[in-house]
Amino acid sequence: MSASGRLRASTAVAFHKEVATREAAEAEVQGWSQLVSRIRVPALRGRPALPGRHLLAYEDVFASGRCELLLGDVIALADRDPSALPRLARLVDGVCHNLRAPADETGKVVPLARCVPDLYLDRIRPGGRLDRWYLRRDLPITLPHSDVTLTAQELAGYTVTANGRPLTLNVAATIDSVRHTLSPDRRWPTGLTQGDPTEPNIADPLCWLDFEFAGRNTIAGEAANLLWYLMALGGWLVPRYQPDVYARTLRLALPSHTRPRIDHLELDATTGHIDIHYTWNTGPGRHAAIAGALHGLCGHGGIGMDELRAFFALRILGVIPAARLTGHDLLLVLVKLAESQHPGTELDVFLSTAPVLHSDPGERSRNVPAPA
Repeated sequence: MSASGRLRASTAVAFHKEVATREAAEAEVQGWSQLVSRIRVPALRGRPALPGRHLLAYEDVFASGRCELLLGDVIALADRDPSALPRLARLVDGVCHNLRAPADETGKVVPLARCVPDLYLDRIRPGGRLDRWYLRRDLPITLPHSDVTLTAQELAGYTVTANGRPLTLNVAATIDSVRHTLSPDRRWPTGLTQGDPTEPNIADPLCWLDFEFAGRNTIAGEAANLLWYLMALGGWLVPRYQPDVYARTLRLALPSHTRPRIDHLELDATTGHIDIHYTWNTGPGRHAAIAGALHGLCGHGGIGMDELRAFFALRILGVIPAARLTGHDLLLVLVKLAESQHPGTELDVFLSTAPVLHSDPGERSRNVPAPA
């Protein structure tokens, strides 16, 4: 289950999840009820009544033996042992099938305002999270491989070449463009989905967890959520900047093998140009998960980059507060943001990775459970 106030119950096969309000509990129950006949989910045991608290009692799929690990754990095992790769492929294939099927079974083209608002409309609205994190303060960014510090506004005035591709790192302009694209009346293909397809919310064998955002969601938003979590959040940003969340929400919480890095940066103040070379290193498990999700969601005429751009921007900007990131990591995030919005960026290039160089060969054999 993800990080929204989970409390273990005293029984062996149930846990209690605490939510903030009665309305939130009712919305989650409604979302769960829309999915229970369509995908594999834990049984809902009830709503225990306690003064001043709002609880939902679900089947504990791990205590019951129904599931063993989470998607993030299976990726970590496959990073360390190739024999876990078929298990990972089966899980990712099942996830993609569950995300594609709603378009056929419950699909409607509706205004964004009719979708679950939390991950998209609430974050892009004026005065919302993105404004607080990026527009109400001019973030200083210390550039790696240099002694230069630029603010986000100053950085927007530079031309940038990243791995040979010309980009503009203008966060304010991107937010304005995304706000226009994700206007409440803009119509999108939607379906009934779990709403937050991330590594801690998907158990193996396949079972979906956490229904805080369940209901009618955009198909493109679901795809962007999963793809960016696989690319950056699950293996890099969450374990680095939210280690307590990472440890609490995964069964194994093994050290990550994802290590994006800026290898070279050269700034020419005279011409106002910055040249960047970076590599996005991942282990073989995460590489396979990204490739599998890309094929499963976007291959053979599936979702295209044009549909994903605005939703990628919200996931890239709207999860980890910018002020918490180092200059190196924030610059990488802004480069990927600019790539995602550039009309010439192909999806497979945006999600391309390179093999990580293992710094600790002995880790593979220490405290790593054998794949099932």
